[in-house]
Amino acid sequence: MELTLEYAKQLDQTDSLNRYREEFYIKPNTIYMDGNSLGLLSKRAERTLLESLNDWKEHGIDGWTKGKHPWFFLSEKLGEMMAPLVGASANEVIVTGSTTVNLHQLVATFYKPEGKKSKILADELTFPSDIYALQSQLRIHGFDPDTHLIRVKSRDGRFLDEEDIIEAMTEDIALIILPTVLYRSGQILDMKRLTAEANKRGILIGFDGCHSIGAIPHSFSEWGVDFAYWCNYKHLNGGPGSVGGLYVNKKHFGTAPGLAGWFGSKKEKQFDMEHSLTPAESAGAYQIGTPHVLSLAPLLGALEIFAEAGIENIRQKSLKINRFLMDLLDQELSDMGFNIGNPQEDVRRGGHVSLEHKEAARICKALKENGIIPDFRAPNIIRLAPVALYTSYSEVWEVVQILKKIMKERQYEKFANEREVVA
Repeated sequence: MELTLEYAKQLDQTDSLNRYREEFYIKPNTIYMDGNSLGLLSKRAERTLLESLNDWKEHGIDGWTKGKHPWFFLSEKLGEMMAPLVGASANEVIVTGSTTVNLHQLVATFYKPEGKKSKILADELTFPSDIYALQSQLRIHGFDPDTHLIRVKSRDGRFLDEEDIIEAMTEDIALIILPTVLYRSGQILDMKRLTAEANKRGILIGFDGCHSIGAIPHSFSEWGVDFAYWCNYKHLNGGPGSVGGLYVNKKHFGTAPGLAGWFGSKKEKQFDMEHSLTPAESAGAYQIGTPHVLSLAPLLGALEIFAEAGIENIRQKSLKINRFLMDLLDQELSDMGFNIGNPQEDVRRGGHVSLEHKEAARICKALKENGIIPDFRAPNIIRLAPVALYTSYSEVWEVVQILKKIMKERQYEKFANEREVVA
């Protein structure tokens, strides 16, 4: 079947999530395809931010316990709202810190080298910040990252093979840290299988969920995942610098936080001001400092939408609209040097399309000049992310037509083939 604008409009008319599009601030004459880097602002997120500002305005210090959204319990409330998105109970999730701070906390808590069992297993395709954190944690423990940080190799530079990861789960591995979804190619790792294999070997395993939270369903508790951490500003639309999240399986409750701070206290004990920490009996124990209230507040509104729309419905549209994009790319651009570098199978594909081209950096600049907001990842990847809650099929059709025009007219040639300061 030929993929046409008329067909795209038909898909929009039958899209059950289409009504949420009007909830977001979408810049006129712009098509936003970068929601996997920073999600758009919703009117509900704006509303709850302004409500929290008003709580400060009206109550001052009493905003911690009074007002529309009392701050003292805000991280716990958001953890409860977020728990269904990761397949966990409410007390296993807390909204706190940032991705890398939470990773430091979780490694400091659960990395317990003993005898020969002293190495950390990661992969060579993971986001660099995770590697920096793991290297520094190893140094703190007196180990050389060159020998004690094992990175599973990719066979093709795009994907990881679960068999290779399992083979690397040797008797000297104390901890495993892996992404749920690879940030470049969008590959989903088989978290259930990897967790089962790690558990079988007595190795703790944690996942970086930055590129999956809000895009795909998870079952962390059912799978027996030990811990996970993520940011909330991509698919969850929490805003730039939005406070992150972490999950700790309830079987680990009572494990003392590796990095202790007063917001990890049991709530009723926190203001006793004792010099002996009484940790919360939940994931809240792994908080460190006072939460950034104004960066938490937008998530209250953002998560309302996810509760209404349902993560399963979001996933189904995401799969469908990304498939539509890939089919269009094949139909319109098959002879222009592009390659789709993400998995084709639905079960292995996250929330974005990874389009490869040797001129990727300058093509991204040409797209922006034409009102399309993409994302570049070195060395040759254009990431395009149709987001289920606010991207239309008609927009996807238009993006491909504009990309085709850019290539035919060679508009990209006026730009340098190098990334901007922020890619």
